[in-house]
Amino acid sequence: MADLIEEDDGMVNITLRTIGPSPLSRLRVPSTLKVKELRKLIAGTKHLPLENMTLVFQGNVLHDSRNGDDSLVQLHDKETVIVAIKPKPPVRHIQDSLEDDDGDDLKFQLPESSSRWKRRLFFILRDRFKLPDMLLMAIFSLRMKTWAAIIIWFILAPLAHRLDIGPLYILGTGFFIIFYNLGRRQPGDVSAYSVFNEDFRELPGTLNADRLDRDIRAGQL
Repeated sequence: MADLIEEDDGMVNITLRTIGPSPLSRLRVPSTLKVKELRKLIAGTKHLPLENMTLVFQGNVLHDSRNGDDSLVQLHDKETVIVAIKPKPPVRHIQDSLEDDDGDDLKFQLPESSSRWKRRLFFILRDRFKLPDMLLMAIFSLRMKTWAAIIIWFILAPLAHRLDIGPLYILGTGFFIIFYNLGRRQPGDVSAYSVFNEDFRELPGTLNADRLDRDIRAGQL
């Protein structure tokens, strides 16, 4: 009866079993809470390092999030949560761990301002389909308009092949990409190619036949 009263008020007493020579301990927590909040409670109560802590409940490792959403855990009175602490690496492996940290920094991460559906899609592609970071970077670096253009291109490609204009379709696509990415010069900007500049004006330091001729005549070569 007392257990039912404890669970009714939203709080339960759980048992913490820490791997190693540590005695069992009890902790009073809400019956439903986020995994990351449970980790913080255990770390603060038992003075354990939060970043090296792994929790196991009912045979499953508890993860802070799933597909970008915070994971929740449902606890009942007198249930046991196993706490495992990852040991620190030996001194001789410090350099290797630093290199691993550098590798983690190079992994592709979505900006915090990304929309909810984009973050969910990112976690599904990374965790479930195990796509490499380079491919994820290519996927999420493109805008929606670019993806729409790619899809339309593949839809029209069979039609171009059926009309026997496949090579022209590919060449036209290439020229479109080139001209689309040329951009526009601002007033006063000078092109690296003098043929596009007013009075064929060259950039300072441009190496051409006239420059070589002047340097030879001046004895600079």
